[in-house]
Amino acid sequence: MRKTDRTLPFWVAIRYLSGKKSSLTYVSRLALFGLALSVTVLVVVLSVVNGFERELRERVLAVLPHFTLEGSGGLTMTQVDQLNSDLHPNLLAVAPVVQGTALISAAGKIRGVKVTGIDTRSYDAVTDLAQFLSSRDLSVLRSQKYGILLGINLAEDLGVGVGDSVKLILPSAGVTAVGAIPRQRRMEVVDIFASRSQLDSQAAYINLATAQRMFRTGTRVHSVQGRLQDLFVIQPIRQVVHQEIPPGQGRFRSWMSSHGGLYQAIAVQKLTMFVLLSFLVGVAAFNLVSGLVMIVEQRKQDVAVLRTLGASARSVMLIFCVLGLLLAVLGIGLGLVVGVALALALPLAFEWGSASLGLNLMTQYFISYLPVDVRTADLLQIGGGALLISFCSTIYPAWKATRLLPSEVLAHE
Repeated sequence: MRKTDRTLPFWVAIRYLSGKKSSLTYVSRLALFGLALSVTVLVVVLSVVNGFERELRERVLAVLPHFTLEGSGGLTMTQVDQLNSDLHPNLLAVAPVVQGTALISAAGKIRGVKVTGIDTRSYDAVTDLAQFLSSRDLSVLRSQKYGILLGINLAEDLGVGVGDSVKLILPSAGVTAVGAIPRQRRMEVVDIFASRSQLDSQAAYINLATAQRMFRTGTRVHSVQGRLQDLFVIQPIRQVVHQEIPPGQGRFRSWMSSHGGLYQAIAVQKLTMFVLLSFLVGVAAFNLVSGLVMIVEQRKQDVAVLRTLGASARSVMLIFCVLGLLLAVLGIGLGLVVGVALALALPLAFEWGSASLGLNLMTQYFISYLPVDVRTADLLQIGGGALLISFCSTIYPAWKATRLLPSEVLAHE
């Protein structure tokens, strides 16, 4: 193929696309905007699903322990000391905890709460709770003997802030001369955490020593919580933990038992949505086929003249392939730009809409806001897949153009 013959398809396609008398038919424009719309929807939906996956991994699992070993009759500190990061390279840290349910009251309001007694020094290595505190430091819990950390939603429900007092009431009662009286202790709110997850309305943290006295565990703790370097390497950790503490003395539970189903559901939903919404791209590609066929019919005289002047069938085919790809690139590019812009603006729009209408649509989810995570890899995958489908759609119209016979087309010209 000569040099001029190689560049001819590109320049002819550009002329058809941008000339004063553009060859773009109504169906071609519809295909262009169809591609843009389908790509936009695909980008927005996948970005939202990615956002839920990211928040589950980086926010919820950053605060919750990756695994918990619950002692059947409690664990001694000697047993806790046996569990350390030297047992396995994937085990980063462990911390003893005392946990239980209780009622918390303030200003005549009562709420149920899950109380966790923590050793602030070791617990800081197990979760990222400190980064969601206003002080960014768990050591504030040691500044007050009967201090308590509350989630922001729980604190707002009770109408308390830092420095206020709340009453913590345990369900187990102590027997006195006047009868059974629930154990209770007045606590001072030393800080408030805002993880924007379910913990904000359900959890409270107190000092480990205080929890041992209130729940009457003595020197024992209820369980040991741990943090993993790789969230999905769980079975080896289970084995090494049970080597130190047999299954009869402790029950091992990982994050997979509480949130694993949700994590898998998000992954399956992402794949399902990608496949289903890809059919939108396919529909737009079929419109592209129709549009190019009409362009071929409209430009058949031009094709006949080019063939008469010596243009090869390959050059003619490339003209319409390039034209179809230019249409596809314009539609896909527009869709990617609009999709990214809408995805980035969606959280603010959702928050504004929820506040304006007085709705809280995220109450059934593990977070209280709409997350979005636009990933470059997804954009490349969407753009590449849409371009491949569009290229396949240009083959038939381009091949049909090569079947035109100049003698028949120009017979009546």
